[in-house]
Amino acid sequence: MRRRLAIIYFIFAALFPLAARSAHAQALPSGAPPAPSSAAAPPSAAMSQNSFSGSVPAKLEPGVLQLSLKDALSRGLKQNLGVLLSSEDVRTARGARWQMLSSLLPNLTTSSYVNGSQVDLAEFGFSFKFPASAGFSIPSVVGPFGYFDSRAYLTQSIFDWKAINNAHAASENVKSFQATYEDARDLVVLSVGYTYLQAIADEARVETASAQVKTAQALYDQASDQVTAGTSPAIDGLRAQVELKTRQQQLIQSKNDFAIEKLTLGRVIGLAPAQQFELADKSPYEPFAGMSVEDALKRAYETRSDFQAALANVRSAEYSRKAAAAGYLPSFSVSADYGLAGTIPSIATHGVFDARGTLTFPIFQGGRVHGDILEADARLEQSRQQLENLRAQIDADVRTALLNIESGEELVAVARSNIDLADQTLAQSRDRFRAGVTDTVEVVQAQEAVASANDNYISSLYQDNYAKISLARALGLAEEGVKEYFKGN
Repeated sequence: MRRRLAIIYFIFAALFPLAARSAHAQALPSGAPPAPSSAAAPPSAAMSQNSFSGSVPAKLEPGVLQLSLKDALSRGLKQNLGVLLSSEDVRTARGARWQMLSSLLPNLTTSSYVNGSQVDLAEFGFSFKFPASAGFSIPSVVGPFGYFDSRAYLTQSIFDWKAINNAHAASENVKSFQATYEDARDLVVLSVGYTYLQAIADEARVETASAQVKTAQALYDQASDQVTAGTSPAIDGLRAQVELKTRQQQLIQSKNDFAIEKLTLGRVIGLAPAQQFELADKSPYEPFAGMSVEDALKRAYETRSDFQAALANVRSAEYSRKAAAAGYLPSFSVSADYGLAGTIPSIATHGVFDARGTLTFPIFQGGRVHGDILEADARLEQSRQQLENLRAQIDADVRTALLNIESGEELVAVARSNIDLADQTLAQSRDRFRAGVTDTVEVVQAQEAVASANDNYISSLYQDNYAKISLARALGLAEEGVKEYFKGN
């Protein structure tokens, strides 16, 4: 007897989960969408570092554009590929959030059907026949007959802790991608600013190289005249000619570098191919007002968009962890439908409805919930590690930018004074050569010193300006920072 009861208990235990699962499936009315079982993964960011070097080109504009740094930034923020892709990522995240909310909001559907049937009873194993003395018989074929049914179906989740936390996680994902979009705008400012300043530096090198060619040409003419007059040896003329050719080569290379840099700038800000433009700003310089490291770091942690995105990622991972653990908890939902049904062709209708509440208890799910929790724990720990890494990176970015600005200001001052000294040295050397006191060696060396001083000044000015843009990026205020640091442009 005990053995028989044990066998019955074992069979009941094996069949009970199947029966509960079947009952839950029957509780969902026809046409109602099923509730999602887990939070959707956040949309993958389509942008990469290379995205910020590309753009969606605008239409070709007639004439030659006068492009200022402010105009370049405005165009870049509208046309740069990185910011455009980031904007679409925000829309994708919003779509994922609505998908998660759909499992908590009412779902209303409707369906109608008309059916015509004819049934062969023998097909279902019904072959009973009444005796002939009974006076009546059952036909072997029933029909044809028709009927119709038209209903509206409503489902509503009353309590589903997993779906609730998945919706919270999706909302944090939206915040993360919105912050990432703001960070993408800062990166565009950094990319456009870098390219524009590099183009300014290349244009300044072209002008400097052109001036050096003129100086070398004047020296060559002077040396040739003296060689012809017999007051200088032929080696002075050759030396001056070599210097002239060297400066001409540098001018050719500088023009090529400038043309390529303009193409790069056009790609970053989305100018149409073959669009002609000129740089309206020439070597901008604005003294730095100064900022302490502590104030800069405090401001960066409050306003930097990628840091806010990392915080939102942590909160999203925390909600996902709660949603995974909620797989052990029961859920409750209600469903109802109402409509009209009847037979055809008489079109006689009557109201039909059904209402039910469903309480679902998870009993055994094969370790799926445990696996979800392990994955959620790993994602949560990764997001926290990435947050702490970014915190340290922001500290390094701010300190590096401040150091570069400090050294850049000093380099600009030194390079500017060095140009004056080199120009004075060149003027004296040319006077000495004209008076016959020295040869062209001294003059050529003085010319090279002037060229080196001008190149150092251009490089130091570029480094100082770029350091200011880098600080604005490190603070998370690139758009405002560029306007503040380059007020005159």
